Amino acid sequence: MLTLNDITYRLGERLLLDRAGAALPNGSRVGLVGRNGTGKTTLFRIITGELSPEGGSVGMPRGMRIGGVAQEAPGGPETLIEVVLAADTERAALLAESETATDPLRIAEIGTRLADIDAHSAPARAATVLHGLGFDEAAQQRPCSDFSGGWRMRVALAAVLFSEPDLLLLDEPTNYLDLEGTLWLYDYLERYPHTVLVVSHDRELLDTCVDHILHLDGGKLTIYRGGYTSFAKQRAEKQMLLAKAKEKQDAERKHLQAFVDRFKAKASKASQAQSRVKRLEKMETIATIVDRDVQPFSLPGPERPLAPPMVVLNDASAGYGERKVLSRLNLTLLPDDRIALLGSNGNGKSTFCKLIGGRLAPLSGEMRKSSKLETAYFAQHQLDELRLEDTPVGHLRDLMPDAPEAKVRSKAAQIGFPAQKAETPVKNLSGGEKARLMLGLAAFGGPHLLILDEPTNHLDIDSRTALVNAINDYPGAVILVSHDRFLIESCADRLWLVGDGTVKNFDGDMEDYRSLVLGGAKAARRDKPATEAPAAGPGKAEERKGAAVKRVAQGPLRQKLNLAEAKIAKLTGLIEKVDGVLGNGAAFARDPDKARELSKQRGVLAKTLAAAEEEWLELSAELESA
Repeated sequence: MLTLNDITYRLGERLLLDRAGAALPNGSRVGLVGRNGTGKTTLFRIITGELSPEGGSVGMPRGMRIGGVAQEAPGGPETLIEVVLAADTERAALLAESETATDPLRIAEIGTRLADIDAHSAPARAATVLHGLGFDEAAQQRPCSDFSGGWRMRVALAAVLFSEPDLLLLDEPTNYLDLEGTLWLYDYLERYPHTVLVVSHDRELLDTCVDHILHLDGGKLTIYRGGYTSFAKQRAEKQMLLAKAKEKQDAERKHLQAFVDRFKAKASKASQAQSRVKRLEKMETIATIVDRDVQPFSLPGPERPLAPPMVVLNDASAGYGERKVLSRLNLTLLPDDRIALLGSNGNGKSTFCKLIGGRLAPLSGEMRKSSKLETAYFAQHQLDELRLEDTPVGHLRDLMPDAPEAKVRSKAAQIGFPAQKAETPVKNLSGGEKARLMLGLAAFGGPHLLILDEPTNHLDIDSRTALVNAINDYPGAVILVSHDRFLIESCADRLWLVGDGTVKNFDGDMEDYRSLVLGGAKAARRDKPATEAPAAGPGKAEERKGAAVKRVAQGPLRQKLNLAEAKIAKLTGLIEKVDGVLGNGAAFARDPDKARELSKQRGVLAKTLAAAEEEWLELSAELESA
């Protein structure tokens, strides 16, 4: 068991940990959560011994192996598989000694120990971890120096996972992963055999991979059973109970004080008044839980929505020069679509975003889009484009050159930089604040289409929730690229799969995609003999098998039905908007040609709606039969 005993630590004048204590059970998987800057990474460094606390101590069993991702990514000439295998230092040392050992007894001991630690299967296990994090067989044989910093951080993560320490410390492990690598990591951590302590703002990870939440707030640590959703519920209940207790205590305090004030001067009541004074002095004030408000994100919509469809691709292709990355693109984007792009890194998601966003022209085929289409593009690499010495107000002045100072500052406050924060140099902003600024600048003009490439990196959980709310309130179309499953499931109503040189609709939900990504790994595990799973009775097994087959059969139908319902809702909303304009007689007087065009579009929308409703009826009947 890992125990944190009254840990106190200051960073300059700031008290990060104030007699903080907690106990982590052996074999538990614990999510460490808290607002950015509360001291989570500092606590990790205290546990590993990199920092010494001012007070308190860290207790752990003798010989406990602690492992965390190296801060410096490997970058030498060694191949990826060699780097990962070297992380098992005991195996590496035994193999090296076996090459030079001459004592028969020692040779036998080495052989026995290598067998005990399953050394012969190490290359296969290392390859499995690397493959799960996105490295195919050919990549595993290439030197680390061939890869960029982000990919080398994946190698560092693979190395610590392969070494299987007794205490695994992970600090935002999904930041360098794509969605596929993230889904694999979820599955891996669910099965990890030792204790895990992970700092993450990924709600899906904190709900599926951990069994305890360790909350750091106000310098104190509190541990809760269950995942993040359970923690949030327990904390809300605790907050409510404390508020009620505080209200009751305040009423009692007021009553006691009133008695003292009234009778302290009366000799006959002096002793009673004095006893109430003592009671007031001994009464411990109940501290309520106060959540700091998170500044909402500002994603203004366009002044005038575009008529559907917004973008149409007919047998289009995209790439660079003569190199085609994507082809056979036949897709339609509607003005209020919410689309998430799925697919491994390198398959062409960024290329597709650049094509839709107007940064690339199609190499062949047809791409039709409105001449008035305004697109905002946000990607993590754009943070480097911010001027480090300038302030949020300075960046906004570039976009509002003729606006008065009060209006510029009002806009700064609107995107999350009120008062003095607006004058803070960019170099002094946190990663989340830089992302907030860049997103506010990108969406400044009220675009029709918002393309977001990994928008949640550097955002804490509350800020991610605020971003989800902003995206759902945004009236335009959104294309999402993200490894955050919670964000995708909360915002996207269509999934497009980027792979095999094209982009097509994914006929399923995120759970179906998870099964697709993990299918190979799970099949490999099924081939191994089960040593711990209890045998089920034949009747139950057949029943579960039948139910599973039925769910699989119905999955695509349900997804099609959901898409049809979403399409009907969108078309109905568009028709209502058109009817609202046409219902105003002044529209014909102002612009008869536009009014006639709207009438034609209304007819097209009505036909499309009738077809969508017919499709919905057919799918409903088909689902009933299934």
